[in-house]
Amino acid sequence: MRLTDRQRTLIRATVAETFGPEANVWLFGSRVDDSKRGGDINLLIETSRIDVDAIARAEISFLTKLQMKLGEQKIDLLIDYPSRKTRPPILSIAKQSGILL
Repeated sequence: MRLTDRQRTLIRATVAETFGPEANVWLFGSRVDDSKRGGDINLLIETSRIDVDAIARAEISFLTKLQMKLGEQKIDLLIDYPSRKTRPPILSIAKQSGILL
C-alpha cells in the first residue's frame, strides 16, 4: 500500500469526523500496489447514513478537510450507503480489491 501511516491515520480520522465513527473506508486502485508509482488516492467510504443530502454535505466536507490535511492530492471518492437505489459494479470491485483502512 502506497500511503504513509500518517496519511492512513488522517484519512480514517477525517472519515470518522465527517461520516461518523461507524463508517468504513477502503483504499483501492493503483495505490494498493506497491510496485506502481503515482496515481490518485481512490477511496470507498461505506456509511450507514441514508439521507442523500447529508451524505453530499459530508462528501464535500470530507474532501475539503482531507485536502487541507494532506495537501493538494488527486482524490477519487466513492460512497456506498443503505438507501442507494442502484449498486454500480465498481462499488463491489473497490471493496473486494481494496484494503480496509
